[in-house]
Amino acid sequence: MIDDIKKDAAARMAKSVEALAENLAKIRTGRAHPSMLDHITVNYYGAETPLRQVANVGVEDGRTLTVQPYEQNMVSAVEKAILESNLGVTPNTAGTMIRLPIPPLTEERRRDMTRIVRQEAEQARVAVRNIRRDANSSLKELVKEKLISEDDERRGQEIIQKLTDQHVKEIDELMAKKEADLMSV
Repeated sequence: MIDDIKKDAAARMAKSVEALAENLAKIRTGRAHPSMLDHITVNYYGAETPLRQVANVGVEDGRTLTVQPYEQNMVSAVEKAILESNLGVTPNTAGTMIRLPIPPLTEERRRDMTRIVRQEAEQARVAVRNIRRDANSSLKELVKEKLISEDDERRGQEIIQKLTDQHVKEIDELMAKKEADLMSV
């Protein structure tokens, strides 16, 4: 029973760390990276479709992304979706190729982005702590129902705390890496 609680908590904590990694990938660092466009959806014949399914996204150089829709009539829809995405980039269209010049980040914008990264990391830490709380309350329930002893509960709580510490450390590492990325010119 304790193993089930531990496995559930570990899986949920890992998902929190994964979600943080995905959220941090969306925060732009001044370098062009195709994952910057992952959250954009395009109106494709009446259905909201991820950009990657209607266009080829590539990197032309360190500061320019290229988007080439698979169908020529989708160019304007893709361009509109990019404009509405609040990325802060203006698409340049030449035929079927859309170029996205990524402007360099100002020092002030870098600080703002760092603040956002810290907020995302704190949200992930809170999620991990909530999972710890849920696991510990599950252990307490097992003690109340006399399915495990108090010593087993204490050992279970120690295991859950180690898991929590491990995942919080991963979150801190992700945050530090992203901050270093943001502050490098």
